Amino acid sequence: MATSDIGIIGYGQSVYVKRTDRTLLSFLAEAARNALASAGVAKQELDGLAVSSFELPPDNAVTLAEQFGISVSWAYLGTAGGAGPVASVIAAKRAIEAGQATLALCLAGDNYDVGGHYRLMDNFNRALKNYATPHGFGGANGLFGIIQRKHMETYGTRPEQLGRISVGQRASAVLNDNALLRTPLTLDDYLTARIIADPLRLYDCVLPCAGAEAVIVGPLDRAPAGKGVRILSGYERHNHPPGEPAPLRGGWELFRDALWRDAGYEPHDMDFVQAYDDYPIMVAIQLEDLGFCAKGEVGAFLGRHDFAWNGSLPLNTGGGQLSCGQAGAGGGMIGLVEGVRQLRQEAGRRQVKARRGLVSGYGMVGYGHGLSTSSIVMERTQ
Repeated sequence: MATSDIGIIGYGQSVYVKRTDRTLLSFLAEAARNALASAGVAKQELDGLAVSSFELPPDNAVTLAEQFGISVSWAYLGTAGGAGPVASVIAAKRAIEAGQATLALCLAGDNYDVGGHYRLMDNFNRALKNYATPHGFGGANGLFGIIQRKHMETYGTRPEQLGRISVGQRASAVLNDNALLRTPLTLDDYLTARIIADPLRLYDCVLPCAGAEAVIVGPLDRAPAGKGVRILSGYERHNHPPGEPAPLRGGWELFRDALWRDAGYEPHDMDFVQAYDDYPIMVAIQLEDLGFCAKGEVGAFLGRHDFAWNGSLPLNTGGGQLSCGQAGAGGGMIGLVEGVRQLRQEAGRRQVKARRGLVSGYGMVGYGHGLSTSSIVMERTQ
């Protein structure tokens, strides 16, 4: 099957909640059912399944297929944290091209709260468990506080510039009924919020929650009329730069040129950006590494733009994780689902005039920083 004939034909999202007695399976199933309905596909037609979830083990993609009552010829378990869901879609597309599957359901989600998130981070991998947790490393907030401080001191990036990301995304979240944080946020609110891990303040940090996201990858002629989303290009990279604690760059800089070359477009051609937003500083670094501005010049770039859904650069147009909440690994797919929603012209009051856009993933925190990066460029078919 030709590469250009494969894309995203449906999407789904579960409700997001701060605390719940529901099982993880129920959230994944809710997102999956919504994706099937969006695509007009019957469950029995699926023959590929990818899942990214921190809480799912010891279950995996194969046992999830059993629980869903489907038989699959291709199964994929995400291992790249918040970069994993975007990487799973890239892998699903390749699997279909290779004839390993025809229709693949890609899922991501978790069901924990703030306490569960801290327990997860304390045992996230051996590097953190053996060398960070025993010293009270402060979780991800502590690690990314160091990165933000380093970026500020190296390039002169200012909090009021980074705050424009949180403020702009909240303006979009006000119009998203599934966002957990919908109270309007001003730049003064952002700058005067309490310190969490200096220089990180309250609105720099995501709210752990429960929820799930899903997309279906398959032949674009299976999409409902006018609703197909073509994947123009996609790449992933892990552990870059190796051995450097608190780096101010990531794997995006290595595949950036190929990503834009394959897509046939440049950053200025994007109608929106859905960037992994565990912290505004990481959104800023993605914008630099993906070529929206030069390294070290993101502060001025942020100062020139409005990032709300109707701003000069629509960014995380559903509110992103910073306003919707971070449903574990689901945080790596929330931007992808929002991007597909926008391209299908189904975003309601926050609809962008969108023909194409970028989705970027990031995750798998190691000893000093996130290890995994991924990005895709998408375009609506009609």
